[in-house]
Amino acid sequence: MSYSQLLAHIPMFEHLANEELETLSGLLQQRPYKKGEIIFHQGDVGTALFIVRRGEVAIRLSSSEGKEVILALLGRGESFGELALLDGEPRSTDAVAREETHLLILHQNDFRRFLSERPQVAMGLLAVLSRMVRRVTQLVHDAAFLDARARLARVLLDLAERQGQPAPNGGIVIPKITQAELASLCGVTRESVNKWLRYYARAGVISYENGQITILDIERLRRDVD
Repeated sequence: MSYSQLLAHIPMFEHLANEELETLSGLLQQRPYKKGEIIFHQGDVGTALFIVRRGEVAIRLSSSEGKEVILALLGRGESFGELALLDGEPRSTDAVAREETHLLILHQNDFRRFLSERPQVAMGLLAVLSRMVRRVTQLVHDAAFLDARARLARVLLDLAERQGQPAPNGGIVIPKITQAELASLCGVTRESVNKWLRYYARAGVISYENGQITILDIERLRRDVD
């Protein structure tokens, strides 16, 4: 099976020619993961880069006391695990399947060989790493300067931009997410997330039913972040 069409939409590989995409596709291995299954743990040796073909993956940090913080939720066409392949250091986070998920796996030797022969991929990888740095900087900024409502608005905007789908009423449907997961992404308490979700629902900014959030007024969310 060829994954070239999927690869063509991944920023790291979008500048490759069709033949190169086919070559890369031939190096990939597919593996299914059950809901809740660990893909790798923080501290594991990095041996592969992963691409989400179907499903969703949570990238998270865990403490020795069992506390968890979700750093990102990744959907179809998004990649993760690049850092360990480049610097040889252990994994810096955990990765876990949020639902039944199918991943494409590019092993270290194949990845490095492919990278060395195609400098344009290296440039794409630099762009990916730059976005990661900006995201971390944004997280630090939000934790230092934004209140709970603005942090929730930022996370909802990010989910809408990366994984949102058009709703029949003209809104944007984001993937189902629990209040606990939203709280972890925002860096606030679940009670605070619940409070501001109800606030936005009453104001007509979102609809929230059975765990499904639809953004009805995206400009209002943007104003709350600015």
